[in-house]
Amino acid sequence: MDLGGLLPRSAVSARVSVNSKRQALSLAAETAARNVGLPVGMVQAALLEREAVGSTGVGDGVALPHARLPGLDRLQAVFIRLDAPVPFGALDDQPVDLMCVLLVPAEAPGAEHIQALAKLARLLRQPRLREQIRKAQGADAIHALLVQSAQPSAA
Repeated sequence: MDLGGLLPRSAVSARVSVNSKRQALSLAAETAARNVGLPVGMVQAALLEREAVGSTGVGDGVALPHARLPGLDRLQAVFIRLDAPVPFGALDDQPVDLMCVLLVPAEAPGAEHIQALAKLARLLRQPRLREQIRKAQGADAIHALLVQSAQPSAA
């Protein structure tokens, strides 16, 4: 998985203020829609529908929201660092401040989607990387950290 191709610089947001999980997902939907050219409402509905099945908060302040969307031609990602963590119903009951959203073409094979989620989860499980992302000065720095850390030699 090439994170640089999956996550364009324009899909990374830092210093974002929200008050709830729903607002965080709405903001993610806005950012994603802008980057993939789909209606915000469609993206938001898909993310909220998936989240209703169960929280995508994986622990350590990280969430991996994901959804299948018609009209996508390839996997796409969005990364958001929140100013302050919000309750997310995560596995460890800790609030979330780092969100990596994965958007999947509706027709994509399940294996590709699962492999991408697993790679993102492994990447964000690294305490040092999470700390660097939280301290990064802006979206460009966060993007560089994520892409560099996802390189095979960095894993």
